[in-house]
Amino acid sequence: MSYRSLEEALQTVGSPVKLLRNSQIGPYAFPVVRSEFTNWRDEQRAWRETCALLDLSHHMTDLYVQGPDALKLFSDLGVNSFKNFKVNQAKQFIACNHNGYVIGDAILFHLDKNRFNLVGRPPAHNWVQYNLETGAYDASAERDERSAVNQGQRKVFRYQVQGPNAVQVMEKVTGRPVPDIRFFYMDAFAIAGRDIRALRHGMTGQPGWEIFGPWECGDEVRNAILKAGQDHGIRQVGARAYPTTCLESGWIPSPLPAVYVGEEMKGYREWLDAKSYEAMASLGGSFYSDDVTDYYLTPYELGYGPFVKFDHDFIGRKAVEKMADHPRRKKVTLVWNGDDLARVFRSLFHAGGDIAKYVDLPLANYSTLPYDKVLKDGKTTGISTYTGYTYNERAMVSLALIDVEHSELGSEVTLVWGEEGRGSSKPTVERHVQAEIRATVAPIPISEVARVAYRPR
Repeated sequence: MSYRSLEEALQTVGSPVKLLRNSQIGPYAFPVVRSEFTNWRDEQRAWRETCALLDLSHHMTDLYVQGPDALKLFSDLGVNSFKNFKVNQAKQFIACNHNGYVIGDAILFHLDKNRFNLVGRPPAHNWVQYNLETGAYDASAERDERSAVNQGQRKVFRYQVQGPNAVQVMEKVTGRPVPDIRFFYMDAFAIAGRDIRALRHGMTGQPGWEIFGPWECGDEVRNAILKAGQDHGIRQVGARAYPTTCLESGWIPSPLPAVYVGEEMKGYREWLDAKSYEAMASLGGSFYSDDVTDYYLTPYELGYGPFVKFDHDFIGRKAVEKMADHPRRKKVTLVWNGDDLARVFRSLFHAGGDIAKYVDLPLANYSTLPYDKVLKDGKTTGISTYTGYTYNERAMVSLALIDVEHSELGSEVTLVWGEEGRGSSKPTVERHVQAEIRATVAPIPISEVARVAYRPR
């Protein structure tokens, strides 16, 4: 059955959880880029040991907003402060609903006076565009969809150069010393005779730059970087390894957008079409609740507390203020028990017996919105949201939100892997039985260099 909007789909199906659980879409797509250029283990090693070139040109949506009220629009919606947000800066923009729960986040680039670019997964973009179109803002927007839903040419290429040798590679390819750009500031460079811009950004905690420029220059710039990096161990990172970067940096990329209930959000749900991310995303994992708000997350749970500033009014401010002093859960890394994980894999090799849910490597997500329950002494104490293997830590890990009283480093908890009732109707889910896997609470980011150097203190 086809629907005209998210709201119509919800009214027909009767339950947001039912709609999302039965979605036939799998995990978030990282299209076009080759799966592996060499092998994903060495590609993961490159950003920790030498230098990695990551292609971000295809999997993110770009929303260009310009006009006298562009900054006011973002200030009205974001928990961030915009008091000193200048041209050639960027920040992680976080938007909440009226009750203080996160709708989405993305990176906001201040490109020029009254001109901005929001880059990331679509939920934050959709919310910004809706408020622009329905509010009294003197601004306009141009949208450049990610390649999975955009058959045309993108406006810009976007690469990251990351790793201990990134400085040497950048100096060689630009032919000059790399300027001492502060974290999340931008500068202009010339590469292969092309003018490009670079954001100082250490995605995995290592030195790095996010480089972007006109789409038609992308191949020349990429080839020049690869040539400059030959003597510095540079590797291209494919679509298998790339999404595991957040496992080491500690960023949770897939919170369920907090839009599915509430009268204040009804107009937005009617604006979102039936092909939107919010209508198509799939919910998976062992955490079950009929109340979709049990899947909503706060800025503080997601680790965005330092970004929240009450120096301006924004949607959800009063609710977020109430949350500030009462954290219920803490973001941590869970390191899965290797013996328990081996038991899950062994179930694949016993003919005729039940198998546990397959664990794919290096990224184990099988839905757009992964939510697994975490137990302590048999009681639910949190949720695990993003799972994969990092060769750099020699471990299967997941990013999780654990009740504060059980979040101490070294604490042992149990994660339930797989879905109830032998699995949902998602095509990525085979018939299986659930498995309990022990896990140890570890720091976030798990990478020591990311904890020390990823963001300025």
